[in-house]
Amino acid sequence: MSMKRIVLTWGLISGGVSVGLFLATFPLADVLGFDKAEVLGYTIIVASSLFVYFGVRSYRENVNGGKLTFGRGFQVGLLIAIVACLCYVGALEPAYYKLKPDFFDKYTAYTIAKAQAAGASPAKLAKLAQQMRGFRRLYDNPWTNAAMIFVEPFPVFLGATILSAAALRKR
Repeated sequence: MSMKRIVLTWGLISGGVSVGLFLATFPLADVLGFDKAEVLGYTIIVASSLFVYFGVRSYRENVNGGKLTFGRGFQVGLLIAIVACLCYVGALEPAYYKLKPDFFDKYTAYTIAKAQAAGASPAKLAKLAQQMRGFRRLYDNPWTNAAMIFVEPFPVFLGATILSAAALRKR
């Protein structure tokens, strides 16, 4: 077994879990509301990031003879994370444009209503509406949208990578 095979295997497993759970729960987003859907989304990301650990451990045991430096573990974990995040982008990018084309309109209305309920002044509400229009322009660009989708789970995966590399290092 090679590092490339382990990275692809565990990255695709992790990405498949996040995509599968995302697609299974996607129809619930309107029922749950944005706050609960966000918690559910990050729970899915955390759950799928756990596969980084198993991938790094598999590399240590099957390729590196039971030894692993932090640097090599970090490298393997980071590559697994990148593959998983690219799977996530591959699912959410079309979902944004095809399955929920009104997502950003609903999110904007929710954000403004939440600020209103918190007692934001008309000036703050106008500024918020302007910011949301700017975000909308960014999200409507497929490349910028893909970059923002990639950045959403990446910090969680980076944390899983660092923890896995530290926990699994063995000389």
